[in-house]
Amino acid sequence: MGTKILTFGEVLMRLSPSNYKTLQQSNEVEFYFGGTELNVATSLSTLGCEVKHVSNISDDFIGDAALSFIKSHGIDSSYINRTEHPLGLYFLEVGSAVRPSRISYNRLNGSFANINPTDINWEKALEDCSYFHWTGITPGISENAYLALKQGLKLAKEKEINIITDPAYRSNLWKYGKKGQEILKELIGYSNLFIGGVNEINEILETNFNSDDDSFIEASKTLISTIPSIKKVFDKVRIGKNASNQITKGRAWVNDTYFETSEIEISQVVDRIGTGDAFAAGLIYGLIHLKNEEEALNFANAACALKHTILGDVNLVSKEDILEVVNGNLGGRIKR
Repeated sequence: MGTKILTFGEVLMRLSPSNYKTLQQSNEVEFYFGGTELNVATSLSTLGCEVKHVSNISDDFIGDAALSFIKSHGIDSSYINRTEHPLGLYFLEVGSAVRPSRISYNRLNGSFANINPTDINWEKALEDCSYFHWTGITPGISENAYLALKQGLKLAKEKEINIITDPAYRSNLWKYGKKGQEILKELIGYSNLFIGGVNEINEILETNFNSDDDSFIEASKTLISTIPSIKKVFDKVRIGKNASNQITKGRAWVNDTYFETSEIEISQVVDRIGTGDAFAAGLIYGLIHLKNEEEALNFANAACALKHTILGDVNLVSKEDILEVVNGNLGGRIKR
């Protein structure tokens, strides 16, 4: 097995007014490139990992800009196809204090939704890979995206590649006649690491566990007994005081053992988008490069906390920045 990491998912353009304005107040917007799986890929590449991203993007100047962004972060773009369909996008109004952020997506007829499963050479794409990361957003976008993902997961499992999933169930995505819970349950059956908590498990298994730690343990046990391919469960816990003040914590159920991180408070949130993706990237990095799952979880939680301070969709902090937070340096003093 190789050392590379593969991610598969949509590339999105984000359009957002600056300085916490609403769209009605603003005559201009800033744009960023992202997308859940691409955010993970970019963060991992920033941390020094070799990453391949598989996707579809538009064959126009917007796609050119997206491709330039991907390449600029050192991600292997060999398996990104160009298509006549437009790049998916979303609009974000950034909230503050008691006013929540608001998002509107325009993605269901975009380039990724129209992906052709036969256009992906999974055999070649998975070459030298040790991890395959996917989320539940991808199969919700279109039936073609679901079929393409399933092909990749089947081959990855045959190759005994570690498959890590963040189910990220979004009920408003599933517009093509399939039941999201059933598809996700099927695809999670190819995976062996699960990023999610009680809410995600309840949505997929249609259970009703509570959110406390004991219930998380019972939910994790139920998930593993229902879907035996899953061996490890990692959860990002967010405690939101308001849109500007968040607390993050990680917890896990691994080898019949529960462990958790300490809490980290972010009292001045800059950007919440991509914080879960930063957690996933930190976890994958930690599982590959650190001593054990507990260290990996602490690294993931610190990466997640730091992303709250970075504008845009992707986490552009270094391994050294993350390790400082892991080691308790939370003062944010100027480095000279």
